[in-house]
Amino acid sequence: MSVLDREILALCRQVTADVILPRYQNLQAGEVEDKGGNDPVTIADRESEMALFEGLAKLAPGIGLVGEEAAHADEAVMGRLSDACWIVDPIDGTRNFAAGKPPFGILIARAEGGFAQSGWIFDCLTERFCAAHRGSGAFLDGEAFTARETGAERPVAAISLLFLDDAHRERVLAQLTPHYALADIPYCAAEQYPRLAQGANDVAIFECTLPWDHAAGALWLNEAGGKVARPDGAAYRVDDGRKGMIGAASPALWEQMAGLLGEMPGD
Repeated sequence: MSVLDREILALCRQVTADVILPRYQNLQAGEVEDKGGNDPVTIADRESEMALFEGLAKLAPGIGLVGEEAAHADEAVMGRLSDACWIVDPIDGTRNFAAGKPPFGILIARAEGGFAQSGWIFDCLTERFCAAHRGSGAFLDGEAFTARETGAERPVAAISLLFLDDAHRERVLAQLTPHYALADIPYCAAEQYPRLAQGANDVAIFECTLPWDHAAGALWLNEAGGKVARPDGAAYRVDDGRKGMIGAASPALWEQMAGLLGEMPGD
């Protein structure tokens, strides 16, 4: 494990112990709000983002900070994404956290030039720690890691339909259901990306691809030998504002899904 990985792991553990877990299954009236569109935020999200910002600023003074809650409060924060910056989701899976159940975690990425250069995924309850650095491979709990498929007769697909209109949702399901065994989504990218790499799911599609949700996981899965890219094959940039992405445990599974989506009627 690199020195930076150790520092990020220590920061995630500290923020989890000091800020996140004391609020878990212990949120009081008024400590959960809806940002709109069934997108909850809790007092723990805001407090943990500030604590993570403080810790990251010490690791790399002067680097821009982009957090989910900071960007919600001020859209101008998104302008930092093309420069060197930290990208933070202080509690990924807030919907689960607010309901008092797993999974949820911390996502941190270090980006430059519009691409994640390093990424970390920390599960707050199990302390599973995923790390990746561009061109240097992926690691799970400090050990080099390679993605694997489920090996199921029909590939297992986790399909996020939350941000699709009804008509598009029905077309997607009609096109994909004959080819895949559909799995429930965890409402948590910090869980979905490990599922894709660890043999639980084979492929996933995402409509909303905000940088704090996907920068770390996309880099980690790609470095592990899977494939994450836009449906047209373009690499994921944290600063392009596009929607739609496919993640898969292998390039072959990615190609299969991309082909099926490309053949979908009405798109």
